Amino acid sequence: MNLYLNFASYLGVALLLLIAGMIIFTLSTPKLKEFRLIGEKNVTAALFLGGKVLGLAIVLGAAAEYSIDLMDMVIWGAIGIVSQILVFLIAELVTIRFSITKAIEEDNRAVGVMLLSLSLAIGLIIAKCLSY
Repeated sequence: MNLYLNFASYLGVALLLLIAGMIIFTLSTPKLKEFRLIGEKNVTAALFLGGKVLGLAIVLGAAAEYSIDLMDMVIWGAIGIVSQILVFLIAELVTIRFSITKAIEEDNRAVGVMLLSLSLAIGLIIAKCLSY
């Protein structure tokens, strides 16, 4: 029975962290209304937010795999959430030639694919750095 309780605990915490990560991320980009844009069939916004979800899921999976307990998983999950947000903010700063926020609003799918790839890459890198 302990095995099933352990599984349920880790799954529940991971899902809560994923939801929290999405909420925190959307709050950290107040100029960009991802869900509204997705509702308007903006593919770039969907690629952007989907990349964040996948990147966080990779990090949370690694946090669950390598953590020694639930609190350790929460700490590393939070680090993953913050890292994903920081990467977006840094990407916005280093792309001097254009605004990522504006490109998403204009449904520039090339930017969406780049952001999805960046989120997955950062998620994989963070996940690999979590091993002890």
